Amino acid sequence: MTFPGYRRPLMIIAAVIAVLSLAAVGTVMAVAFNEGVAPVWVTGTALYGLPVAFMLGIFLVVDSVRQRRRQ
Repeated sequence: MTFPGYRRPLMIIAAVIAVLSLAAVGTVMAVAFNEGVAPVWVTGTALYGLPVAFMLGIFLVVDSVRQRRRQ
């Protein structure tokens, strides 16, 4: 099965966003455990990264289903 030109980069981007977001969540938790406040950009990455990666994943699944039905 071959991927169209845009699918593989989107999969890689979604995976990178998800990993970075999980790392940000861990950082926020570690800083909060030490009674500190994480920087705003780390908190924003933790809050918005996983939903963006999830939506990209959903888009890729729907696009894959649509392509299989066309074949």
